[in-house]
Amino acid sequence: MNLDNFVVRPHRRAVEKYASADAWSELGPQDAEALLALAGLPSSVRDDDEDAKRFDLLILRRQLAQLDGDAVLAERLRETVQRIAAALLGKTTIPSVAEQAVLLESVAGDEWWIDVTLPMLELARLRIRGLARFIEKTTRNPIYTDFEDTLGEGVEVVLPRVTPGTNFERFRAKAEAYLREHLDNLALQRLRRNKQLTPEDLTELEQMLVASGGQQVDIAWATEQGGGGLGIFVRSLVGLDRAAAIEAFENYLDGSKFSADQVRFVNLIVDELTRNGVMEPGRLFESPYTDHAPTGPDYFFPDADVEALVDTLHHIKQTALPQDVA
Repeated sequence: MNLDNFVVRPHRRAVEKYASADAWSELGPQDAEALLALAGLPSSVRDDDEDAKRFDLLILRRQLAQLDGDAVLAERLRETVQRIAAALLGKTTIPSVAEQAVLLESVAGDEWWIDVTLPMLELARLRIRGLARFIEKTTRNPIYTDFEDTLGEGVEVVLPRVTPGTNFERFRAKAEAYLREHLDNLALQRLRRNKQLTPEDLTELEQMLVASGGQQVDIAWATEQGGGGLGIFVRSLVGLDRAAAIEAFENYLDGSKFSADQVRFVNLIVDELTRNGVMEPGRLFESPYTDHAPTGPDYFFPDADVEALVDTLHHIKQTALPQDVA
């Protein structure tokens, strides 16, 4: 800032003070007021990179939304930043972009945004702002219209379970990342080890989903996705402990009692339960099971064993429900 400028001159003392890096080590309320007064003063510094400044503004708005607790705006801005990072990942042939590839992959994903801090956002701003200019801009021919709006009588339209800023797939991804970081939680351990859930366990699981960033509308959606059971939804994210799945079907994994084809078929069930936590009996008549047994489990097993397999799947699902419901 040029101290000879008549606009800057009245603020000379503050300009000289904050031109020193030492003045920024500790800032109090009085400093904030003085700095706000300096914000609109003319400066000789010029930054002609409009894309970089737009990115600066985007991150600033995201930081302010986080400080203000505006979850809807923060979510919308986060998605915008993620799109920018994802677009830049397609430009890694540019050396300066390739240098930030690791950061860009993190910002483009969801885990980086869980409990993101203001310093993390600031670091991302500093490292990515100069890369924003590499994103291709689409050009569109302008469309001109000349008409007058006509307003009719207002009608109230009720949209059940529609909440601005709600993205259930993003909630699912955030919840899965959070839960996998807290697999030592007692309720989560009971769920994964095929132990009967209690109402207290269900309350604990709901609190974990809230801690992952979920809202009530997300919890309601998750409960519906689980067929009326929140525990089933959570288990679908973290899977069933493989040892618990093997224990449930151990009788059918005994190679001395059952053929290699039968054991292989049951191992497919164990694999799916380990991955998805629950499994509907109807899946036994779909791929990959029918890839080995064209007509389903009855191709290898007698009716009594088929019924036993189905009963075991039902039991595994029931343990994910609270005891009074199961």
